[in-house]
This record gives sequence, C-alpha cells and structure tokens, in this order.
Amino acid sequence: MLKTRAKYRLGQVVRHRKHPFRGVVFDVDAMFSNTDEWYDAIPEESRPQKDQPFYHLLAENDQSYYVAYVSEQNLIADYSGEPVGHPDLPEFFGDFEDGQYPLQVQMN
Repeated sequence: MLKTRAKYRLGQVVRHRKHPFRGVVFDVDAMFSNTDEWYDAIPEESRPQKDQPFYHLLAENDQSYYVAYVSEQNLIADYSGEPVGHPDLPEFFGDFEDGQYPLQVQMN
C-alpha cells in the first residue's frame, strides 16, 4: 500500500531547485501520473523517482507563464513574499495573502 504525504499544499508558492521558475501548487499526484513519453524526455541523469508526489504548478519565469509538472524532490518552498503573476490564478485562488493563495474552488 502506497503511503505518500505531500510536503506542499494547494495554494502554496514554490520554486524549482535547479531551474529559474516558481509557481503555485494547484493539484498534487501522490506519485507520478504523467505519460512515459514525458518522463523519458527528461535526461536519465536528471530523472526523478516516480514514487513520490508530483505537483501541478501555475508557473512563471522571466519570459512566460505556463503549467509545470514537478517532482517533490525538485521543489523548495518560496518564502520571498512575492505574489505569482500567472493569469490563471483567479480561476482557482483568491488574492495572495500571508505568502499563499487561498483556494476558491472545490477540488475533487
């Protein structure tokens, strides 16, 4: 039986350990739940283990906004206090307060 507990919560701002982007968690998979094609596209020496939580992020970098899928081992909490500017945030969350976004929709 899989016993996985997510480290990060919905609405939390996180950043990638190695790549220059940050985002807001809007969904969590208890373990890898993307395609094998997606996984195989990651260089073998950088591939994360599949048996850990993976996070769906409304992400941003200096050039764009996008949705990212990131393993827990590659994330760290963002304590900058800076809001994320992703244009889809209002669809899921309320206004940025106390370093996070309050959930505004009912998730399954």
